[in-house]
Amino acid sequence: MKIAILRERRPHEARVAATPETVKRFVAYGASVAVESGAGLAAAFRDEDYAAAGAQVAPTPAAALEGAEIVLKVQRPLLSGEGEDELALIPTGALLIGLLDPHRERDSLDAYARRPLTAFSMELLPRISRAQTMDVLSSQANLAGYKAVLDATAEFPRAVPLMMTAAGRINAARVFVMGAGVAGLQAIATARRLGAIVSATDVRPAAREQVMSLGASFVMVESEETKAAETSGGYAKEMSADYQRRQAELVAAHIKTQDIVITTALIPGRAAPRLVTEEMVKSMRPGSVIVDLVVEYGGNCALSVAGEVKRVGGVAIVGHRNVPGRVPTDASALYARNLLNFVEVLLAKDKKSLAIDWSDEIIKGTCLTRDGAIVHPSFPAGGKK
Repeated sequence: MKIAILRERRPHEARVAATPETVKRFVAYGASVAVESGAGLAAAFRDEDYAAAGAQVAPTPAAALEGAEIVLKVQRPLLSGEGEDELALIPTGALLIGLLDPHRERDSLDAYARRPLTAFSMELLPRISRAQTMDVLSSQANLAGYKAVLDATAEFPRAVPLMMTAAGRINAARVFVMGAGVAGLQAIATARRLGAIVSATDVRPAAREQVMSLGASFVMVESEETKAAETSGGYAKEMSADYQRRQAELVAAHIKTQDIVITTALIPGRAAPRLVTEEMVKSMRPGSVIVDLVVEYGGNCALSVAGEVKRVGGVAIVGHRNVPGRVPTDASALYARNLLNFVEVLLAKDKKSLAIDWSDEIIKGTCLTRDGAIVHPSFPAGGKK
């Protein structure tokens, strides 16, 4: 069994799909692992580290992919017309595993089926206890929430904690986190560690206890609708227009008093909900900062721009792309362990060969294409969902 790891070629991507630690585990199973030269360099993993772990360091992507049964990626492979055609180099019938972004890149599924490849999209992993160690969305969101606070403080012209000095008092910064999922909770915890006064909002009443356990206050319009505001997978549902209006009024009044706003709200398969309007931005004091963690999905803030730090009336609106990739060493380490745990599900009990149980809930939930066809029920062949 040969496993191939490529250098990520998409813009703003510094992560890698395997680390020397996980390579060592694969080799212990009896697998042959080929890592393209330079694949881990942006994440501080050297070629010699991979070689010491038992990997073959290949000079080109073609050499790494030759004869591979499993291809591990962070982002989806480049297609024809996007630069180097990585997909064309992947052996027919191989397993492709990565963050394939099927909701936004529906046409890629047809390309995987035509190759044909057995493609697994890690974003689609079911939210079940057995899959927690494979949950790439959670592992990456954790780091994104942490980094969002640091990105905010880098733009914030004041100190964050309360300080008593001989020259006078510096008040603690007020931080408002919108969305109390994994990224939001980590943002709350990080801001609290820095000494900020933190508040948060979410449409799910269950989030209240989590937010308050971290020492933050909870801001939310409560109604009968919020009692069913969470999907079975733990995600927030899209709320009615009336609820969104009332929540927006509450948020607008709260945002005026805040120094830093971090937005994290995203519904899988949908454009990011608009939470911060232009009027809300203009109501904030000069020197305030907004960090939009979902700017690449349309953005929670009306004025955020992907890849830019925009300034409106003295308010900095931070729209960095691929925030987990801005902490590449740890993000790669967590992601690589997620993939290792996922690959173990695909192996026989002795871990020496592939033995995929196609009835397994984890396999069914993540498999996009198989035997030349699109097989995931959320992405019917012949058109977009």
